Amino acid sequence: MKWSPHLLTRDFTLVWWGQMVSQVGDGVSKLALLWFVYAVTGSPLKTTMIGLLQTLPPILFGPFIGVIVDRVPKKLLLISSDLIRAVVLGVIPCLLAVESFSIERLYLMVFVHAVASAVFGPALTASIPSLVARHEFTAANALLQTTTSIGIIVGPALSGVGIATMSSQEVLCVNAVSYVVSAACFLFVRFGPTEVVPVAEMSLAGTFRDVRDGFHYVIRRQRIILMLIGAASMYTFSTSAFSTLFPVFGKKLLDLGPIEVGYLWSAFGVGLLLVSLGLVKLSAWSLPRRIQLMAISSGISGMAMLGLTLTSNRLVAAGLMVVIGMGTGTLTPVAWGVLQEIAPSTLLGRVLAIYNLGAMTAAIAGMTVFGWTTQEFGERPSVFGIGIGLFLSALVALGVVRWVRTNWNEGSPRSAEGEERPIVMAVQPTSH
Repeated sequence: MKWSPHLLTRDFTLVWWGQMVSQVGDGVSKLALLWFVYAVTGSPLKTTMIGLLQTLPPILFGPFIGVIVDRVPKKLLLISSDLIRAVVLGVIPCLLAVESFSIERLYLMVFVHAVASAVFGPALTASIPSLVARHEFTAANALLQTTTSIGIIVGPALSGVGIATMSSQEVLCVNAVSYVVSAACFLFVRFGPTEVVPVAEMSLAGTFRDVRDGFHYVIRRQRIILMLIGAASMYTFSTSAFSTLFPVFGKKLLDLGPIEVGYLWSAFGVGLLLVSLGLVKLSAWSLPRRIQLMAISSGISGMAMLGLTLTSNRLVAAGLMVVIGMGTGTLTPVAWGVLQEIAPSTLLGRVLAIYNLGAMTAAIAGMTVFGWTTQEFGERPSVFGIGIGLFLSALVALGVVRWVRTNWNEGSPRSAEGEERPIVMAVQPTSH
């Protein structure tokens, strides 16, 4: 089954353009935030606090966010999240005086921004089944990831120039416009209907019951989800630390300034863009082949990461960053596509939130471990350890492939409602 241009519907196109603008804004603000903290503190461990704060909300509130995503209209959640993020990391920095722009206040702003993002991510991913046909889920995820890669290519480069010519505070102000544009695009998107929740189900007891049902479905009824969480956890354990500490690695290993660091991170975005476009064409691959591609890609990223510890040549480092971007850009679209295929629409928000819970718990552990490693032992041992983590992710993904092939004919997994739901994509496109 081949990817079809029907994927580019009016509604999905609006979502894509909104995401492209906001992802460029994210790329601008991310480097500005990390560079500001490191410039003020000179501490890699304190720099990782930005990444830690960004991963805490999915861990603390993830299961409850999943219930909200399943209950509340996706459009309301997406627009509200964008506007909150525009105010927190755009409007407020513009209104604060430079002397009051303290690290503590920045940490608080980042945390509030992360809460809004923790709602936005599952809501956007859970909305994909209402926007495109089922056989195009992976392609849709890959196309949305192209917006991330474009943001990584353009955003850090713009941020580096902005930091060098203006200030981190002024650079952050640019981000407000991008979130407002994203919210405006969602305003005109026609999402599918949200299931009406009875009043009795909206009680605190009903909420905890919904959370319990989500965990029961993941742990007891869909073993493949747990295995995917294992592969994703090793992946985020490594990649989150690398992205958070990248300004430190660039400055110490390659003696780069903010502009050069931005360009090098843009090389990562080029690799991410290339693999995202490739995944659009591979959307109809069978489940074992897609997960096998995840394993191969993680292994290649691990090899390229180890190569960074052996070179001080900036051109070689840029080439390795392209390879790392290509290798690390496979897991998320494929894993999301699998979850969207096998989870019932009434549970998809909770399934995605539990998946994010596992991945973000590993991410916060990775940032802590490698932040401490960098502080105590230097940059090269830390980058080497990140590469080993990607190899472990590849091994876990290969274990998933073996399990799927062994259990392929042992019956289809059942949804929470009890009907048969095949793992692989084998249905005709839905109408829009």
